[in-house]
Amino acid sequence: MHLTTTSPVLSLADIRHIEATPLAQTMPWASTYTLIAASAQAHADQPALTFLSTGRPGGASTTWSYRDLLQGIHQTANLLHSLHLGPQDVVAILLPGGLAYHLALWGGEAAGIVQPLNPLLSEDKLLSLLCASQAKVLIAHGVDDDSRLREKALRLQAQLPDLKTVLLVHPEGAPLPPDLPPGTQDFHALRQQQVSDHLLSGRVFQPSDIAAYFHTGGTTGAPKLARHSHGAQVFTAWANATMQGFQPTDVTINGYPLFHVAGVLPGALCSLAIGMHVIIPTPSLFRNREVVQNYWRLAEHHGCTLMSGVPTVLAALAGVPLDGADISRLRSVRTGAAPLPPELAQRFEQTFGLQINESLGMTETAGLSTVAPPGLSAPAGCVGWPLPYAQVRIVALNNDDQATGQDLPAGGKGMVLYKGPNLFSGYLDAAETARSFTPDGWLITGDVGFIDEQGRLHLSGRAKDLIIRGGHNIDPKVIEDALGAHPAVDLCAAVGAPDAYAGELPVAFATLKAGAQVSEAELLAFTAERVDEAPAKPKRITILDRMPVTNVGKIYKPELRTLATAAVVQILIDQALKPLQTPAPQWPSVHAAGDGPVEVDGRATPAAVWASLQPLLAALPVKLVLHAP
Repeated sequence: MHLTTTSPVLSLADIRHIEATPLAQTMPWASTYTLIAASAQAHADQPALTFLSTGRPGGASTTWSYRDLLQGIHQTANLLHSLHLGPQDVVAILLPGGLAYHLALWGGEAAGIVQPLNPLLSEDKLLSLLCASQAKVLIAHGVDDDSRLREKALRLQAQLPDLKTVLLVHPEGAPLPPDLPPGTQDFHALRQQQVSDHLLSGRVFQPSDIAAYFHTGGTTGAPKLARHSHGAQVFTAWANATMQGFQPTDVTINGYPLFHVAGVLPGALCSLAIGMHVIIPTPSLFRNREVVQNYWRLAEHHGCTLMSGVPTVLAALAGVPLDGADISRLRSVRTGAAPLPPELAQRFEQTFGLQINESLGMTETAGLSTVAPPGLSAPAGCVGWPLPYAQVRIVALNNDDQATGQDLPAGGKGMVLYKGPNLFSGYLDAAETARSFTPDGWLITGDVGFIDEQGRLHLSGRAKDLIIRGGHNIDPKVIEDALGAHPAVDLCAAVGAPDAYAGELPVAFATLKAGAQVSEAELLAFTAERVDEAPAKPKRITILDRMPVTNVGKIYKPELRTLATAAVVQILIDQALKPLQTPAPQWPSVHAAGDGPVEVDGRATPAAVWASLQPLLAALPVKLVLHAP
């Protein structure tokens, strides 16, 4: 039995109708392998994956049918089995986007546990993740190029005694040179020697078997690996396709990275489960400017019917003219991972005639929690109904922005809690797992929102993103929606800047559309006029050349907080040192890099001057690195 769907969900009643059938009967697949195998048998000769070598329409490409894909999955799983990788063992992946990634993912889950790695992480971070998972095999990029991934993989192998084998992948499937380093082998050469029509392991899957470890929690701190069961991943694929009414005739461009849950589950497994044709837009995916600039012509060339991207990607695409591209086959645009600015939703509909629908998902819910189905008319911020068989609660926040046990009525804004069949199986760290759930077993999502009278969830942001001014909670989305309505603004975000008296004060950052010109003072006045609540009116707006984003494309607010802190520190230095007429070479310098703490270097500053400044810096409620004279 393969996955089939009918029309998209249109109401809460439709979801209740689905739930009338027992889940085990509705979703009979025990693993991602059996789900994909069933789809491949039903759609054997249909295109499954097309890899684009360039971002130009009609450029070089490679297409695999569903038969090709399943044969490659069998070969990969059998290769890993021959390397003594069992169901409890981990195979890590360090690859750019491409066809081989899908073999590593689904063949890896058929043999053991997959650990996708973000190739842009530092070697120290990758080393800590591999140590935490105790990976036995690493499937890695196998040629020397600008990515430097091959060198990185070899250096990691040298530091990990448990990492017995590195399988090097030629991105074009060609043979690698025979003189490979010790402990490495040619992935494609070895897999092509394997049986391609069944699993040699004879493995019998259980839905509770662990399929993958996903790194979550940003790019700082200790390793935080979330465990996904096969059942959780299968449920996400089934629920996503069912809620949105996907069909085997659909075509989509998956530009999400495959080390991220959005690219692997809603973006890939769901598509493959239904028999869809998935386009992989070059190894760099949506980070390839050529792909973004040619997106509409690529959509026309490949006959795309579905479109998806985080808000920052959609904002970039909103600035790309159609130039005659026929996108009439596109019927649905999906976004998630970050709040959708209302101005962007309106611009997309006016420019392209396309309505954007939102979803909510996180690594801990196997990539999906709620869906606003195609055709649902709802304001920006509405992420739709909970998945069938899943539940969402809204509870009040305490003074520390932590979830309480107090349920809120419809319209009440608080912490979003979630329960469902696709809940993750906990982190590798049991203590971290315990902190993520309420005592009665609900996942604390960290999102702030409310449920309307129709049962739909509306998001306003993350609890950790709330700006707390003198004990008053300020929703940054109020500022972002106001600032984002200015016709010159492309992207914007609001954060809290440290303040000795109020704790935090709201400030905002913006990038401008190509060719647009506007002053920071004008933006500040425009925004203040549209923010009704006086404490929420931003104190400063800074125009940036580039908005910091994560590898998935979400605006990275920790880096903005660092910039905001640096600005506050510089203002304090100016206020303290100008009256003293201290010569400029003796002023402390301020250094802000990434999401790290701001450094203040006063080693060239006279001790007496530093003594007048230091109490002002110490009063700020934020960590600073101070270099005293």
